[in-house]
Amino acid sequence: MSTAEAGRETGGEAGGSPYAARPWLEHYDYWVRAHMNYPRRPLHEILRLTAVEVPDRPATAFLGAHMTFAEIKEQSDRLATALVALGVRQSDRVGIMLPNCPQYVVAAFAALRLGAVVVNVNPLYTPREVAVVAKDSGMRVLVTLDVLAPVTLAVLDQTGIEHVVVTSVMEYSAAAAVCPEVEGTRRLADLLAGVAEPDLPSVEIDADDVAVLQYTGGTTGVPKGAMLTHYNIFANVVQTQCWAHADARRGEDTYLLVIPYFHIYGFTVGMMEGVWRGAQQVLIPKYDVEMLLNAIRRYEPTYFPAVPTIYISLLNHPKAKEYGLGKIRQFNSGSAPLPLEVIEQFERLTGGTLKEGYGLSEASPVTHTTPALSKRKPGSIGLPLPDTDIKIVDLEAGETEVAVGQEGELCIAGPQVMKGYWNRPDETAIALREDASGRTWLYTGDVARMDEDGYTYIVQRKKDMIIVSGFNVYPSEVEGVLYEHPSVMEAAVIGVPHEYRGEAVRAFVVLKPGASATPDELVEHCTRGLAEFKVPSEVVVRESLPKTAVGKILHRVLREEEQAQG
Repeated sequence: MSTAEAGRETGGEAGGSPYAARPWLEHYDYWVRAHMNYPRRPLHEILRLTAVEVPDRPATAFLGAHMTFAEIKEQSDRLATALVALGVRQSDRVGIMLPNCPQYVVAAFAALRLGAVVVNVNPLYTPREVAVVAKDSGMRVLVTLDVLAPVTLAVLDQTGIEHVVVTSVMEYSAAAAVCPEVEGTRRLADLLAGVAEPDLPSVEIDADDVAVLQYTGGTTGVPKGAMLTHYNIFANVVQTQCWAHADARRGEDTYLLVIPYFHIYGFTVGMMEGVWRGAQQVLIPKYDVEMLLNAIRRYEPTYFPAVPTIYISLLNHPKAKEYGLGKIRQFNSGSAPLPLEVIEQFERLTGGTLKEGYGLSEASPVTHTTPALSKRKPGSIGLPLPDTDIKIVDLEAGETEVAVGQEGELCIAGPQVMKGYWNRPDETAIALREDASGRTWLYTGDVARMDEDGYTYIVQRKKDMIIVSGFNVYPSEVEGVLYEHPSVMEAAVIGVPHEYRGEAVRAFVVLKPGASATPDELVEHCTRGLAEFKVPSEVVVRESLPKTAVGKILHRVLREEEQAQG
């Protein structure tokens, strides 16, 4: 084997880096390969292949109604034909502003079939936020709900959107209600009915063409579009499938999806990987704990990816165990750090294993996850996926690799790393940097450390770090201690200006239903588990905490609220 071939087998070439030995490879599960060749085919092939192999398998379960993969493929091809008639061509941007519903799957694969770019738009966005994404992306068509159409129509003249296509949540439910007419829009049902037979154009789609514009940065600044290619996302689908579902055959799994498709976690790990596996996707359009538990009882899902706030919500439901949580084969948490106390409590409740993973929009999104049978380290995000390398660099210049066990900024290289930010060469230059060998690394902005076995631990977002009297305080550590208090359901910690210390620690908590605890009691609790400079100077008890649509607590909003109050 040549030196180059040996390098490819281990994901790169060895050198003086403390991470060059890739100790994580020694802890891969026995079926996981260190290196794979990834499909260089367009993403719409994922649906085509599955519709050929398991055409009659239920693809979606939604509000009492089901659609097969053959039906999804047929409607997707019809919509693609209709979009061509509306003037959509290769590389045009098509926005999708929908909750989890079959129409999302149909619209996404229709756009991808044409070589158009899917622009995910959060249905909770205000008119101003929709205008920002629409103008920046240059989208020509937006598919949304009838009830959300006024949000777009209010700013339509500020954008280049030519067509607003509307549907109703209930159109694809067991009730099969008709979407009402909305002035200034076109109905999805009418577009589909207007196509006698799909007539799809021949489109040459390169694997390196952009497939999805995933807007990110909303929790820390102005949103910017991560350009994810067909190759990026297809590779991440194969990486995650190989890691977690190696023995599964198409058509055998049922995914329970409350994580939204418009978030890259739901798009790749939920929709795309679910279609690739031929899994039935049980779709929850909006998180409701009773709806979720009833879906678990009815469908007995095999896989349930979610976020920490959802697991916390289930933990605090008095009858959660009665709905069959213990029958779910795989639980996975992502999007935000998972407190160790939550892991322990959830595993006691279900008898199963709650895995933690890590990813970000710029990496399609998954880069790390927990192995199934290898060494387990709760609190770690696990190991890098196949062909994914990491290094941890100093927080100041970002140039010097720190020693194993030391904290620094996490950097990632792999086939799932984005092409760059849409029309943002300056931001791209900050996030994507070449090393001396010419290899491109994604600088994540997360503070992390790696242990001697190659397991990675996220310490904190770099921008969220608090400096008290010159000492680094990581909010996640303080939050973890707060979660250990029996009355605390949710916790968030930020830094606030302090005349003497520079910054002070302030905590916000939501108590469990029926529980009680005073701010002084919570501060006293923290003194038993934290150094003095890490203990919150103040604890604020709130009814709720601000969150993103996927359930991630918005520390930025808490900081803004504090600044507004002076």
